[in-house]
Amino acid sequence: MSPAPPKHLDPAISYASDESLFIFQIYEPPMGYHFLKRPYELEPQGVEDFPVETYLDESGNEVTADSDQIAFTRYTLKVREDAHYQPHPAFATKENGEPLYLFSTAEEGAGYKQVPDFPETASRPVHANDYAYQIKRLADPALGSPMLGFMAQYIVGMAEFTAGLEALDRDGWLNLDDYPMEGLEVVDERTLSITIKGRYPQFVYWLAMHFFVPVPPEADRFYANPGFLDRNLTLDWWPIGSGPFMMVKNDPNSEIVLERNPNYREDYFPTEGEPGDLEAGNLVDAGKRVPFVDRAVYRLEKEVLPLWTKFLQGYYDRSGETHGNTNSVYDQAFVVGPDGVEMSADVADHGIRMDPDVKPGIYYYGFNMRDPVVGGYTEEKRKLRRALQIVFNVEEYLAIFRKGNGIVAHNVIPPGIAGHLEGEAGINPYTHVWKDDQAVRRSIDEAKQLLVEAGYPNGRDARTGEPLKIFIDVQSQAVGKTQMNWMDRSFSQIGIQVEFRPADWNRTREKLLTGNSQIYSYGWLADYPDPENFLFLLYSPESPLVCKCDGTNNSNFENAEYDELFRKVRVTPPGPERDVMVARMVEIFREEAVWLYAYYPKDIYLANAWVTNTKRHGITKATLKYINLDAGMREQKRAEWNQPVTWPLYAGAMMLVVLILPGVIAYRRRQNATARRNHNG
Repeated sequence: MSPAPPKHLDPAISYASDESLFIFQIYEPPMGYHFLKRPYELEPQGVEDFPVETYLDESGNEVTADSDQIAFTRYTLKVREDAHYQPHPAFATKENGEPLYLFSTAEEGAGYKQVPDFPETASRPVHANDYAYQIKRLADPALGSPMLGFMAQYIVGMAEFTAGLEALDRDGWLNLDDYPMEGLEVVDERTLSITIKGRYPQFVYWLAMHFFVPVPPEADRFYANPGFLDRNLTLDWWPIGSGPFMMVKNDPNSEIVLERNPNYREDYFPTEGEPGDLEAGNLVDAGKRVPFVDRAVYRLEKEVLPLWTKFLQGYYDRSGETHGNTNSVYDQAFVVGPDGVEMSADVADHGIRMDPDVKPGIYYYGFNMRDPVVGGYTEEKRKLRRALQIVFNVEEYLAIFRKGNGIVAHNVIPPGIAGHLEGEAGINPYTHVWKDDQAVRRSIDEAKQLLVEAGYPNGRDARTGEPLKIFIDVQSQAVGKTQMNWMDRSFSQIGIQVEFRPADWNRTREKLLTGNSQIYSYGWLADYPDPENFLFLLYSPESPLVCKCDGTNNSNFENAEYDELFRKVRVTPPGPERDVMVARMVEIFREEAVWLYAYYPKDIYLANAWVTNTKRHGITKATLKYINLDAGMREQKRAEWNQPVTWPLYAGAMMLVVLILPGVIAYRRRQNATARRNHNG
């Protein structure tokens, strides 16, 4: 089920989460993630093993990993021998090896409206050059990939490759194989090397993104046929991949259908996971070959109610709805009990499976550290911010406005990512204490005392006697009046007044870019599961006022120690040395009280009882191959839940009889009377 159709399915162009739901089933990037393990763990997918890293100096000579002369890093990948593309007409050839479907005019191919219309298909193994070809597509200015600007900072020769293509007078298909990129070398049919500038260990995470999947030149050539674009015969509409599934129908206003790729390699359900997976039944299919299902149908449902009704009737296996905020469906499905969110009595008898998903992300309200009132780095300013942090009761906020679906953030790094600690070791000691095996928020009295020490007794400036007023920029569509009233009451407990400044996102973003906010709202979801992906939210060069760009350090936080540690973390491989640096950066974040409050978003997904292996994965959407279901139970439950209701029919028939019978009796009486008169006459 999907609330909106995908706009892009070309892996060089797409950047939306809903689109990756399809892309990751059809394509297979070099790297992927273990389905069950947390923290998130990388594993090879389209390649045989982890990339081999070689470090080079400015002259291209190899140096050791601990050298201070590292100018480049070369990643060498070995493509799996058993990786094959799905059957597709792009691979079909004539006896002489020329493409079978290669047309000179639009009229020649006019009879083909969609990919299933082509009678001849073929396949071939995945080659190393297919990965190189896709990286060149990322650099092709004609495609406008959202990754071009970022990746050009790292991949050697990418910016020059783009400039070279921009200078071309293009007419028709451009075979990117004819244009070399300095940082790419196809060593042989199964070996590829990618050279990046400097040292950036996080690059291996990018190899798990759909931007780096293999795209065969044949696909590019096939879809460049004249007239194909007019009929949506494009890679953006009909992907060609080597993943577990292939697209057989794409009608985004109705349904999208995926079927098992008959050429998919041998792949198996994991045999190990994290603690609790065995008890939760997540290892029942351990060691079995995947994918388990032959066909997956995604239907467009524009309204929540019919989607929910069909799910309860058993016509949808999984709920495509994320249940995190307030809506009528959520209220029907869940109740908030003493142990958190529970299934409501109305739907508990369906045996529906609840899958909570703590996303690798963070939502927060941040202080502008350049603001003259709440900003600054003196002890008094820290105490003021800590008082505001304590009085903003995030636990209560989540219970009221998120139905308990969220986790108080004591750390800038969310669960599932290295650097996040649970339990007593993970609490923020400036806002909480550890009591009875749980984090307990510090008292309002402590917040009041901090205000006194900050120079604002009873919420008034000790020098002027003026009441302290804080200003919060909120997005009009994201925060309602009820939430603002709750925050107003919270701060009034320590005598502080609040003025909200609602605006649309464009106006709010303009304030952040110019530093004209005091307290602002923001959020971040991980692109990859590394602490660097969150710690950079406080790196001073990322401040919009410093970089003069759309930076992510909207608090304009500056700390020399933090910045130095960040630069080291960015280039240090995972390990104990890096863990110590990350822990110190988290401690600086807490000491300086940079954000007013934060929480990790949590959603709940639902699956009917016959669906198994539904554990959510916060980073990748390449999980359809692990889904299993009991088709017999599904048919049984559908029949049970959709019994025809016949009593209205019988009741209606009886009513009809009651209404008609007197008339029939009267009619028969008249007929009999007429017959007697005729007889007597």
